[in-house]
Amino acid sequence: MLVRIYTLGCKVNTYESNAMLEQLQQHGYRLAEEQEPANVVIINTCSVTNTASRKSMKMIHQAIRKNPEAVIVVCGCMSQVEQEEIKATDGVHIVLGNYGKSKIYDYISEYLQTHQKKMDIRSLEQIPFESMRLSHFYHTRAFVKIQDGCENFCSYCIIPYTRGTVRSRKKEEILKEAEELIQDGHHEIVLTGIHTGHYGSDLKDYHFSDLLKELLQLKGLERLRISSIEMNEITEEVIALMKDNPILVDHMHIPLQSGSDKILKLMNRKYNLKEFEEKLKEIRRVRPEMSITTDVIVGFPEETEKEFTETIETVKKFAFSKIHVFPYSRRKGTKADAMDHQVDEKVKKERTRRLIAVSNELESKYRKQFLGRTLSVIVETYKDGYLMGHTGNYLFVKVKGKEDLLHQTIPVRLEQEIENGFIGSLAD
Repeated sequence: MLVRIYTLGCKVNTYESNAMLEQLQQHGYRLAEEQEPANVVIINTCSVTNTASRKSMKMIHQAIRKNPEAVIVVCGCMSQVEQEEIKATDGVHIVLGNYGKSKIYDYISEYLQTHQKKMDIRSLEQIPFESMRLSHFYHTRAFVKIQDGCENFCSYCIIPYTRGTVRSRKKEEILKEAEELIQDGHHEIVLTGIHTGHYGSDLKDYHFSDLLKELLQLKGLERLRISSIEMNEITEEVIALMKDNPILVDHMHIPLQSGSDKILKLMNRKYNLKEFEEKLKEIRRVRPEMSITTDVIVGFPEETEKEFTETIETVKKFAFSKIHVFPYSRRKGTKADAMDHQVDEKVKKERTRRLIAVSNELESKYRKQFLGRTLSVIVETYKDGYLMGHTGNYLFVKVKGKEDLLHQTIPVRLEQEIENGFIGSLAD
């Protein structure tokens, strides 16, 4: 049996798709090559924005059209909150939300026996963490999912409705999976979750920093990366670990979302700009060269040119190394959708363009300080005689070398800045 999986959205979805694939492979399935007709097609959807939902729906229709004989499975965030649209789509055979992915083989087997359409969308309130296991990851950097759910209820965000309440994974499962992935040859572990830094909030006397401390003791681990973390979850204990453990990489992704206190309050974010700035100073006191990337939403309701200008001034002042810019997307059921003074789409696009230009300037400024220096690179891909990978602070590097260095850690002298990183040479 051949299976093909399409994954949209975040690192959590990527992890879950890899886990579903591994489970099916354990039962004799094989990942279909590009030109092979698949027996089963899984679309793991995203719904964080309207654009993400449209892309998910487009992918579903394409999968049905290209695989008319296959069992079509739709799961993930879009099916969790927009189930009626998917239910009405001819050609979809199994519909799951964000619970049940760990039993993907059972759902498919049941359908192959009964040929009865299956729709299983569970409530995500007060349910346990759904454990999935990985012993191999199809990227050099291996993702490990440590928690699910979010209870922040930012006024623009649909995620608490698509992912439910916070559920933390058992530490024993996390440590064992990380250990197996290291043994499988992965030099870097990326901790991921819907609200990663909130890990442990539902556990007794065990916190995110405790998990970090245990992971950092794993033999053979070269890098530990946090996929994303909120400013107020970077505690004194986390900063102390950063100070004393070079295995924790020189890169953190900390969402800002707006550089205006007025807009942050409307967004229901849990901090103000002064608090955010103080946290950045604490981090940079122990890690002066830390790459700090962020997310910013432009065109949020009531954002005038004044607030947008404040955002530009703020991101420059905070000296981010990269900004992921998102035009505000109205999501039905959120508080922001009902707010007055919605911003025109043309204005959103224009502000997005301006902020991306600022991000490019900040990115280049951050990179320049490393020109001529030698940094460790984990090689992720090989193409046309070049080895390509990232440094600990997430600088992209390409260097001429032999393919047998693929997935290895190599020292590289950064010699030439290019648009998205560096060209370097192998150091002695």
